[in-house]
Amino acid sequence: MKWDEFFVTGDPLIYGAMVSIVVASLAILITLAVTKRFGWLWREWLTTVDHKRIGIMYILAALLMLFRGGVDALMMRLQLATPDMTFLASQHYNEVFSTHGTIMILFMAMPFVLGMMNLVVPLQIGARDVAFPTLNAVSFWLFFAGAMLYNLSFVIGGSPDAGWSAYFPLASNEFSASVGHNYYSIAIQLSGLGTLMTGINFIVTIIKMRAPGMKIWKMPMFTWATLITCIIILFAFPAFTVALAQMMFDRLFGTQFFSMSNGGMDMLWANNFWIWGHPEVYIVILPAFGIFSDVISTFARRNIYGYKSMVFSMFAISILSFLVWAHHFYTMGHNAAVNNFFSIATMAIAVPTGIKIFNWLFTLYKGKIVFPTAMLYSLAFIPIFTIGGVTGVMLAMASADYQYHNTMFLVAHFHYVLIPGTVFGMLAGVYYWFPKIFGFRLNEKIGKISFWLIAIFFNVTFLPLFYLGLDGMARRMYTYSEATGYGPLNLVSSIGAVFLATGFALIFYNVIYSIMKSPRERLADPWDGRTLEWSIPSPAPFYNFAITPTVQSEEPVWDYKKKDIPIYRDKIKPIHMPSNSGKPVIMGVFFFLWGFCMVFSWWIPSIIFGAAVFIIMTTRSFERDHGYYVPVDEIIATENMLRGENQ
Repeated sequence: MKWDEFFVTGDPLIYGAMVSIVVASLAILITLAVTKRFGWLWREWLTTVDHKRIGIMYILAALLMLFRGGVDALMMRLQLATPDMTFLASQHYNEVFSTHGTIMILFMAMPFVLGMMNLVVPLQIGARDVAFPTLNAVSFWLFFAGAMLYNLSFVIGGSPDAGWSAYFPLASNEFSASVGHNYYSIAIQLSGLGTLMTGINFIVTIIKMRAPGMKIWKMPMFTWATLITCIIILFAFPAFTVALAQMMFDRLFGTQFFSMSNGGMDMLWANNFWIWGHPEVYIVILPAFGIFSDVISTFARRNIYGYKSMVFSMFAISILSFLVWAHHFYTMGHNAAVNNFFSIATMAIAVPTGIKIFNWLFTLYKGKIVFPTAMLYSLAFIPIFTIGGVTGVMLAMASADYQYHNTMFLVAHFHYVLIPGTVFGMLAGVYYWFPKIFGFRLNEKIGKISFWLIAIFFNVTFLPLFYLGLDGMARRMYTYSEATGYGPLNLVSSIGAVFLATGFALIFYNVIYSIMKSPRERLADPWDGRTLEWSIPSPAPFYNFAITPTVQSEEPVWDYKKKDIPIYRDKIKPIHMPSNSGKPVIMGVFFFLWGFCMVFSWWIPSIIFGAAVFIIMTTRSFERDHGYYVPVDEIIATENMLRGENQ
């Protein structure tokens, strides 16, 4: 392989990315060396099996990918800001919008969701950790290996260029000769395998590890959302994993699963992709629905309205999510009966979603509402997501879709669904649960400024795209002439994107400011007497619960309101905790190296690294992890310290 085929060359943006990667890596290594933190990093974080630390690492990875995907978005908006722009070449633009979609869905939204699950669910159900802590660590490092492998394509070998959906034959060797879609198939397989493991882990955790007295109908709404989401993961991800394996075999070994000849079928890929892809939308939205339910209930100071109807509506959404995938193919030759079925199913999914919207509004009715940043994101979600839902019903009409299909109208629709439906939810969760994890709040003033920038300029960015789409502007076009008349609205959208990015940048600034400047108050009761975790101080100790709580009602937090939960020394017993393990992170490294060698068809090293993974898994399977016991004196000292700081 020639040098210029291995490293992507000829574009100043690529060179800038290479330099930034090298500089950032050196800065991290130098900082760790100067502060002598290599051992600490290995012991406390890289080898951890603590669900809270794994959740934090998921969210840090999500924020990193938010930055990467956001830079892609700004480059696209700059390219489309004015007619006949030459900022990006057509091929580079194809790569940018392809990687933007994949990164934002799979490597930003998914880890954000999985991170919130890890942080919160064991605390909500009264468990000391997830059911399989080491498997949880393996899941994270598989995801991270896949994410880093996919992002490496930008500078080594070339990025995928057939859209985030990677339709065949565009993603075949014939039309995409670079290794970009080799990266796509292998990297997403790795991260998807980690996600599937997480889904199984949390199903078992929620079913088997709830605190005494927490019956199924007493679970918090976010825990319900997590359980239903993991069931969707269990059924949706295997189909995509098989499709990705078939893509890998087509591209690397010359099979014909998705070819136009020799018995292959390009629509087989499209069907398998969307059988996963549309449930995936609800995989990243349902947990946000759970967060909104908990946040709105807290800051309206009322129990959630229609608890059981909220749960049943999520079950209905999960079932219908598997029955709508072919609405992506209205214009691809289906007969009227098929189009009608999927049109009705798509409209039907708006019914349980509408039930949730009205239940949130009824929860607010006559509530004593306060407006911290988490509540602002939750309230802003309702009208903005409703616009996305209404335009989704418009797109559900098969005949009308001939006009909307493949236009900027569709781009506006899914951003109006996914950004308020996922990003707003995750940000609400971060602001809400930050004290429970770190012991202090993010600055509310900066948080509200960033919220208003995001809420206002989100609409400035994406509302014009509805009109551009109705006017006929196709998605994925990298330039346009002045005669089309698309220029003014595109310019407005691009200006909005700059301010939207500023709002997200303020979130990063808020974290740094709050760490460096804000009083480090340890708040046992951070939100006016009502949090979603009970009987433990803030932040949660590494063992979670000194004494496993007993749940008395559907609202255990409300029961404990204004009560001091004492630590009964005679009831505390030594707590068994799982030991940290270096095997998950080492497996992640070897999976990454295996995937990288597979991308370039380097068979011998790929066999070696694959064998290394197999050996690690085999040796791990014969181990008996006895863990360790936290002595009573250490538990009491930790509880006294945390509770003392909270006074």
